[in-house]
Amino acid sequence: MGYTLDFSVVIDALPSLLWGCLATIGLAQSGMSLALVIGVAGVVARGSNQRWLRGLVIGFVELIRNTPFLVQIFFLFFALPHIGLTLNPTVTAILALGLNGGAYAIEIIRGGVQSIDKGQIEAGLALGLHKGQVFRMIVLKPALRAIYPSLTGQFIMLTLTSSICSAIAAYELTSVAQRIESDTFRSFEVYFTITGLYLAISWLMMTGFSVFSRRYFNYPTR
Repeated sequence: MGYTLDFSVVIDALPSLLWGCLATIGLAQSGMSLALVIGVAGVVARGSNQRWLRGLVIGFVELIRNTPFLVQIFFLFFALPHIGLTLNPTVTAILALGLNGGAYAIEIIRGGVQSIDKGQIEAGLALGLHKGQVFRMIVLKPALRAIYPSLTGQFIMLTLTSSICSAIAAYELTSVAQRIESDTFRSFEVYFTITGLYLAISWLMMTGFSVFSRRYFNYPTR
């Protein structure tokens, strides 16, 4: 077809791509931290005696899980300024990732909590622990151990989803690649390279999660 591969443009732009990788990891870690906080808080609220609070959590989960991430991030970035709330692209990306991941984390963590034997909870209450201590000491850690593979898989998916944040010009790997491609017109080389970089990021995250699980949850080595 007459197309000659030229990866020299990618080699020249490698420092920018590596900075983009670090930015992607930073966005993902921030989004995951927010998602985990939302997930735990949502599970606690879902178990509340207040019907309105339970309804609020259910509505949030259904809203996020049944709308596209692109629409969610566009709403935060383009719609909120009309009511006086303007966020920069990075903050918007972290907030969107956190809210999106949090909705899924609520359901994943809730499934883990429901798997805990009620007898253990009753025993904790009988020992004089208040509900917060029971949740933290008896429920949360065993639940996290049970749902750890699902939760980490969701977090890796959230990392890959961060590429959509390039739609609002948030600084991350895909946005860097788009700028390089628009300057060089070497689409194949650029996107072939970032495909490999995303694979490397995913592999590093899976390795890190695996090490953490062996250390803190005593999962067997594969």
